[in-house]
Amino acid sequence: MATAQQIRNGYIDYVLTHDGQPKSVYSFVKKLKISEADFYSFFASFDSIEKIIWVELTVETLSAIRGQEVWTEYSSRDKMLSFFYSYTELLKKDRSFIIYSLGRSPKRLSAPEVLSGVRPIFENFADELIAEGLENGEIADRKFLTKRYKDALWIQFGFILNFWVNDDSTDFEKTDEAIEKGINVTFDLLQRSPLDNLLEYGKFLSRNKKSFTI
Repeated sequence: MATAQQIRNGYIDYVLTHDGQPKSVYSFVKKLKISEADFYSFFASFDSIEKIIWVELTVETLSAIRGQEVWTEYSSRDKMLSFFYSYTELLKKDRSFIIYSLGRSPKRLSAPEVLSGVRPIFENFADELIAEGLENGEIADRKFLTKRYKDALWIQFGFILNFWVNDDSTDFEKTDEAIEKGINVTFDLLQRSPLDNLLEYGKFLSRNKKSFTI
């Protein structure tokens, strides 16, 4: 009986060797010496294998960082930094496949379809950190904008992933720098700023015009 891991590994080996998916499930399972029934008991298609691989990498990262002793002491910002540092570190072991998988998707503003399973997992994680930040005052609660904070972090996810794929620096040092700068800038924008005070002051003046009219 075949295992999901056997099929997963066989698929990765095939696409990296042939620079493309097998022509059919039939030819692929014949090469692995398993049945089509074995394949379909785990995966619906070749594309589903790739989506599941991405999901597994994301879940593995979250499980690892949440298991750190210092996790509960981290701020929301530090937790997000920890996620991206750990994620890109984990991706190294499958870098050739990651480059292949992302390279199959057309260049466009929206996230590649292969990440469709990753997005809800990441956004749930982002929502969790945002809620913590709102509760302890690390993040500003802005009417109409707060619910879009996770979108800003998802954009960072795509940017960092793309940067890492194209990074040719030693040990991906530039990616580490991109993570640090990108996440810090994003969280700086999520924090309360003088602009928030100015907007609130403007609203106060608007509500109390009669009080200061000469």
